[in-house]
Amino acid sequence: MLGTLIGYANEDKKDTDNKAKKTVKVEFDYVKKGQTLTIKNNKGNAVYNNEIENAGSYSRTFNISALEDGIYAAELNKSFEIIIKSFYVKNGLVTFLKNKDEKIFKPVIRTVDNILLVSRLAFEDDALDVVIYYNDEVILSETTVGKELDRAYKLSEDKVGTYKVVVNSNNRNYTREFTL
Repeated sequence: MLGTLIGYANEDKKDTDNKAKKTVKVEFDYVKKGQTLTIKNNKGNAVYNNEIENAGSYSRTFNISALEDGIYAAELNKSFEIIIKSFYVKNGLVTFLKNKDEKIFKPVIRTVDNILLVSRLAFEDDALDVVIYYNDEVILSETTVGKELDRAYKLSEDKVGTYKVVVNSNNRNYTREFTL
């Protein structure tokens, strides 16, 4: 098992909890050092961000009574995926939203010699925007749609220098810089 997010607001440990509480316990199995846990508000602003320091199981209880009313998401950012658990806060109490668990697969960006490889797996036919920069100038911009996307871009062997790839998927940007 790669990882599991368990969120609950009381001790019955159900994935979905109709009983609102002032604390929320977030647990993940199989975390690795360097992964990050972020809690974001409905505007996408981080209200909590922490890097995982030890591999294994992660558990943390948060007192959310000071948070503003609204929808929040606890996100575990792993190497190739992001696991998201949504909850809402009202009057200082938290309730997890039913059926709002989500997993986003990140695009994989790598190079082999002068070939740039971009791939992504998705559950929906989502758009994937790829922009390639050479020395800070756009040399390619492409949008593709599909559940499984694999692209190979041959870069000129004559253009030695700094490249940057920006991939937008699921309203998130992923960036990788490299040199040839």
